[in-house]
Amino acid sequence: MNNIYFIGAGGIGMAALERYFKSQGCNMAGYDRTPTELTDALIAEGIEITFYDSVDAIPEQYRNDKETLVVYTPAVPDTMPQLKWFRDNNFRVVKRAVVLGEVTRRSKAICFAGTHGKTTTSSMGAHILHTSTAGCNAFLGGVLRNYNSNFLLNAKSQYSVIEADEYDRSFHQLSPYIAVITSTDPDHLDIYGTEEAYLESFTQFTRLINPNGKLIVHTGLKFKPEPPTGVDIYTYSRDNGDFHATNIRRGNGTIIYDLVAPKSIVAEGVINDIELGVPVEINIENSIAAAAATLLTGDVDTEDVRKAIATYMGAKRRFEFHLKEPGDAGRVIIDDYAHHPDELKASISSVKALYPGRRLTVAFQPHLYSRTRDFAPEFAEALSLADEVVLLNIYPARELPIPGVTSQIIFDKISCTEKLLIDKEVLTKTIKNSNFDILLTVGAGDINTYIPEIIESIK
Repeated sequence: MNNIYFIGAGGIGMAALERYFKSQGCNMAGYDRTPTELTDALIAEGIEITFYDSVDAIPEQYRNDKETLVVYTPAVPDTMPQLKWFRDNNFRVVKRAVVLGEVTRRSKAICFAGTHGKTTTSSMGAHILHTSTAGCNAFLGGVLRNYNSNFLLNAKSQYSVIEADEYDRSFHQLSPYIAVITSTDPDHLDIYGTEEAYLESFTQFTRLINPNGKLIVHTGLKFKPEPPTGVDIYTYSRDNGDFHATNIRRGNGTIIYDLVAPKSIVAEGVINDIELGVPVEINIENSIAAAAATLLTGDVDTEDVRKAIATYMGAKRRFEFHLKEPGDAGRVIIDDYAHHPDELKASISSVKALYPGRRLTVAFQPHLYSRTRDFAPEFAEALSLADEVVLLNIYPARELPIPGVTSQIIFDKISCTEKLLIDKEVLTKTIKNSNFDILLTVGAGDINTYIPEIIESIK
């Protein structure tokens, strides 16, 4: 079809597909709820985006059901007027994951899945391949700071790198050549209902691997892999597994380690002196997963891995530095997308390890009523690691309120003595008055949009 209309066009995952099909010569248009920096960029690239959900806002060119494919994100409700009109008029309407699955079937797809870590590991993997002779087409859930994009294009490459999203079981549409599973801590229980169903979804994901493919799994995960016969299985973690780190050196703002790998993959059995471009503790494991996946292609060598990990600048909103004042006492502002308790704990722990002895203020915006309901004690436990907590009200995203579920159920369980519960509208004033030392803003909502205002207020 010549025309593709995207409903939820401003989503980070949708944007990668829009850019891919734009590069293939298709006509692109779509709808999103609100303008953002990303929608501005897409419009500048020639993708027509409207911010009105009425049927009248659909351009005439996209009203022919024989020439137009409609792609939507599962976050869009079935009652959305445009989506309903397309369905009522017999257009082919598919979820984003279906289209992404077609991309994986036409390439050697390296798919990174997991409750957390998938954006960073897939971004690192894409950067390694992109800077090597192998190249890749990458569809990522975060904007890489190296390229200011979440999409990499290489028409000659046989590889695609996919961030495999378990929300709404989207990753069951994929056909991986190499699959990486970073973590399986329960999440999205509004979709899955139980931890057992969530774990089974990852088991199903492993069944989709190509029979001659590879599976890389973090050690100690609770789910049971069931890949097809012929799939080679490898394990990884920071300290053990087929791929792991040794001789870790930290100091002067750097982290350097040696990567141990099977001799069937790396002749010497080790890649010495890998330096992290983003030197935070969790990126040791993230880089090991990315290195393992790319080395297993057979088209990436040890020097490709070493150079790429050192030059990787990170994805936006993944442990992103916004302020680093000079000197040992200079103030620091870091932003992170963490929205699951384990991610939050890892993010806070990484900051404390990077700045030992410094006072840490954490401003956290819970994401989703259902996630807050399901994990309130775990969120409180993670936040209690901070010296000071500024807790915002819940960012609802796609959900309606749940009676009795507010940020208060987290706040009451936070054990550190310095804590505040505020509306986001007073966040800037609160941070300015806090005389903070190290500030970590965290959450998958819109808390990051207040950072420029915060920086301006403290100058």
